[in-house]
Amino acid sequence: MAPNSINGEANDDQESVTIPLLTSERSNVNSTSQVAIVGANVCPIESLDYEIAENDLFKQDWRSGGKIHIFQYVFMKWLLCFLIGLIVSLIGFFNNLAVENIAGLKFVVTSNMMLAKRFGMAFLVFSVSNLTLTLFASIITAFIAPAAAGSGIPEVKAYLNGVDAPGIFSLRTLIVKIIGSISAVSSSLFVGKAGPMVHTGACVAALLGQGGSKRFRLTWRWLHFFRNDRDRRDLVTCGSAAGIAAGFRAPVGGVLFALEEMASWWRSVLLWRSFFTTAVVAIVLRALIDFCLSGKCGLFGKGGLIMFDVYSASVTYHLIDVPPALALGVIGGILGSLYNFLLDKVLRIYNLINEKGIAYKIFLACAISVSTSCLLFGLPWLASCQPCPSDASESCPTIGRSGNFKKFQCPPGHYNDLASLIFNTNDDAVRNLFSKNTNSEFQYSSILIFFVTCFFLSIFSCGIVAPAGLFVPVIVTGASYGRFVGMLVGSHSSLNHGLYAVLGAASFLGGSMRMTVSLCVIILELTNNLLLLPLIMLVLLISKTVADAFNGNIFDLIMKAKGFPYLESHAEPYMRQLTVGDVVTGPLQVFQGIEKVGNILHVLRTTRHNGFPVIDEPPLSESPVLYGLILRAHLIELLKKKAFMSAPVPTSIDALKLFSAGDFAETRSGNGDKIEELRFTEEEMEMFLDLHPFTNASPYTVVETMSLAKALILFREVGLRHLLVMPKISGRSPVVGILTRHDFMAEHILGLHPLLIRSRWKRLRIRVSRVFKFF
Repeated sequence: MAPNSINGEANDDQESVTIPLLTSERSNVNSTSQVAIVGANVCPIESLDYEIAENDLFKQDWRSGGKIHIFQYVFMKWLLCFLIGLIVSLIGFFNNLAVENIAGLKFVVTSNMMLAKRFGMAFLVFSVSNLTLTLFASIITAFIAPAAAGSGIPEVKAYLNGVDAPGIFSLRTLIVKIIGSISAVSSSLFVGKAGPMVHTGACVAALLGQGGSKRFRLTWRWLHFFRNDRDRRDLVTCGSAAGIAAGFRAPVGGVLFALEEMASWWRSVLLWRSFFTTAVVAIVLRALIDFCLSGKCGLFGKGGLIMFDVYSASVTYHLIDVPPALALGVIGGILGSLYNFLLDKVLRIYNLINEKGIAYKIFLACAISVSTSCLLFGLPWLASCQPCPSDASESCPTIGRSGNFKKFQCPPGHYNDLASLIFNTNDDAVRNLFSKNTNSEFQYSSILIFFVTCFFLSIFSCGIVAPAGLFVPVIVTGASYGRFVGMLVGSHSSLNHGLYAVLGAASFLGGSMRMTVSLCVIILELTNNLLLLPLIMLVLLISKTVADAFNGNIFDLIMKAKGFPYLESHAEPYMRQLTVGDVVTGPLQVFQGIEKVGNILHVLRTTRHNGFPVIDEPPLSESPVLYGLILRAHLIELLKKKAFMSAPVPTSIDALKLFSAGDFAETRSGNGDKIEELRFTEEEMEMFLDLHPFTNASPYTVVETMSLAKALILFREVGLRHLLVMPKISGRSPVVGILTRHDFMAEHILGLHPLLIRSRWKRLRIRVSRVFKFF
């Protein structure tokens, strides 16, 4: 065991001969943050091990596995996909049903008081019920499961990229996510339930994959096939696809969403399994919808499950309709990038408030609830009452149920168009905006007020300590300005205003979330109309292109604000100028192939490293040579079983009888037993451990002169946690250092080489000057 200092060579700036870009000075440690904001709480984070540890135990288990074992493994994976689809669809059904009935009952009681001219009491009931629901959601989230706050999509996306955070998939998080989402959405906050459904699906998949919950002793031995990060990653991917499928009743869109936005690694077999999972969701939801249509799901049980199936008539459009669609794409890109910018700033302010304690978190949520209630109840008074149309497709005004014609304070035979949108659930608001044959239903001022309200309330509601999604608020906001553009175009277009609302929702989704294929399919499945496909594709492409010129997508911005070390699929240009030897840090801790127990305990207790190179030296080898890599969790497992030797000699094969491959399958198995809790006698401390049978003898390695950009692609595509750096010249130490996820972070790289920042700005100024010279 010996610390190795890391030395690097200076590279020269290609644009400046006199000023070197890199210096030979190097920090001894990586100072990048090892914590992140998970939900609404600051937690330590670690990386996941997607690499297979090919040690002697793994090889022995692989040789002993027969056809029956392989069949059982494959069968259990498909069975788990079926269970994920079944459970997530039932949760989605329960969520929709609960929100529709709770919010529907609240609006009916308030509307009855409005009919009786008891306006003050109506406002009191409305605001107090909203405050109570928000307070309940924030309390259970803050005290029971802070990881359940927010949509959960950034956390799941970071997990699928290889970032692990405590509690994001626990049973407590799952229960609070479900109950808190129902309560928050029912409280009339401008939040959605589709984002939390993605997190819910991922929680269900992770719990099934690990065989249940250890904390609550709800474990099942027959589910212990997949207690490793690789299999759990695939199941969580299927769970996230099922969440979108259940939230929007969009099975194909769910698969594409997991492929385009969530997963960092994708395989053809994973495509089949996720498609099977979402197909189960679609079938179960279809059966439940038929059940609810018979009137057995409560007073308001029909609305939530038939969410946006609002337009199925034939659509005809011509060349003259393309310019308004192009304009919607540009507007969506500009507004989407502005939305992301403002949301990022608001979340950072909220984080400063949340750091002061739980009381501040709950007070912030309550303040947003009271403000929202005042706006939702007060703004409809600004709109003038409209006479009911004679050719209305439903009763006007709408009393005691959801509909397009809310009476609010209007006299008989009249309706309040702004109340039909704003004094309603988000689902019903979208349904009203998407509705056909309603071109004369809304006023310009009402649509404009509704758009501004949605835009800002959805931003301020997102960061509270409660489960809160972004999908539905973004759809509502986009649909409002889309309908406004349709009203401006008027008779000059063959498209009705409801179709412009659909295109507006697509443009704002593309401008804020920056997805194209998955959003296109989700919108088509929501509206049940394939004839809109060309226009939706056009709008999404334009909005994404425009918005990409300003900032990143909303989930990436949230991940960055939370501090997740997410590895992008592309390398930054300055990484081409660096080698891995320029960023690897030390000191490096290594073990001998046969190591003294006392040395192992000292290293584990004085460092937090999770991987250690194992080196063989004479007499075990002719010269110092790298044997492999052993994980911290595996060392703790060895120490727990006390597989010690009295003399430093290689272990016979009988030592493997003390362990099975399952003991080392879960790379984080040592988390349950801290190294500080292990106790040994003085005699045991002087004994030895043969690490050879338990060491990954074929870890991924790179030479120290490889470019950092190439190493990043290898690290991300293979899903590594450790990447060993080997010396270019033989005769030196057999290993130079270890690259981890944090070594690829811009904060670490630019901290080591600050002159890179000057170089980046210099290249940017050159590009800008060339653009101005061109014009």
